[in-house]
Amino acid sequence: MWKHNISGYLNFTKKDRTGILVILSLVAFFIILPFFYPYLIKREKYDHKDFEKAIASLRIKQADSSGWFLKRNPDKRAYQNYDQSFNKSYYSRLSKGELFYFDPNSASPSEWKKLGVRDKTIATIQNYLSKGGRFYKKDDISKIWGLHENEIQRLIPFIQIHDTNSTNYPSEKLFEKKENKKTINSTAVVDINVADTAELIALPGIGSKLSRRIINFREKLGGFYNVEQIGETFGLPDSTFQKIKPWLTVSNMELRRININTATIDEMKSHPYVRYTLANAIVQYRTQHGNYTNVEDLKRIISVTEEVFDKLAPYLAVN
Repeated sequence: MWKHNISGYLNFTKKDRTGILVILSLVAFFIILPFFYPYLIKREKYDHKDFEKAIASLRIKQADSSGWFLKRNPDKRAYQNYDQSFNKSYYSRLSKGELFYFDPNSASPSEWKKLGVRDKTIATIQNYLSKGGRFYKKDDISKIWGLHENEIQRLIPFIQIHDTNSTNYPSEKLFEKKENKKTINSTAVVDINVADTAELIALPGIGSKLSRRIINFREKLGGFYNVEQIGETFGLPDSTFQKIKPWLTVSNMELRRININTATIDEMKSHPYVRYTLANAIVQYRTQHGNYTNVEDLKRIISVTEEVFDKLAPYLAVN
């Protein structure tokens, strides 16, 4: 019985055998098909020279973009690095002025213009001369900002500098003597807490702009307690500060103080020595622990170092 059942499963009709053969044929076809792909797909012939040309083109584009950045970079060192051939060819087209012998110390703007110098560069030269600057030798024109190398080489052979020690062109030493004279005569001691702009301008190296900055800084601080604080004024060179320091004094110590028990964060951070983070820390500590009994209590705040405390303490109060 069971042999009869098995034989029934193993016997195939003609239609079954045909279907099986078709399926096996398809399986074999798809297995073999990948081996015929190279013959069925037409490949373009690879040329290594074309690849090298493409790489060379990319390098050229990269170099061009780098050169453009250098030309636009305001850093003076970058100007010295860009392609000199471009520099010469470009500015040679601009330098079409007439050449003639001239003295850079007395040449008028119209003469500079006639020489082919650009208006902006002419303005730089005139500004330099108006402030007492002088050209003492031919190569000095190379110091002019905006005057390019090819223009310098073009103009130098035609420069004729007259005697710079004449009354028309005083030497640098004369200017130095004049400055020294001002320093020697400025012996009046200035109280930095009550001085006005006129008294500050009398100091060597201090003009109207710096004098206003010193007074504005004094107002924001609430007064100076140390001469060294003048050196913190924005835009005041240290060399100038060291020059005027011997004539500065502090005699009025009535400083404007901040009550750390009542001041808000905004009131505190308006002081030049207090940033928002410090002002917020002072207020938060006060909120959590109550009013400060004395200014020394600020040292309990982690962000208040000895340096910060010593600098700020004269401007603080608790009542």
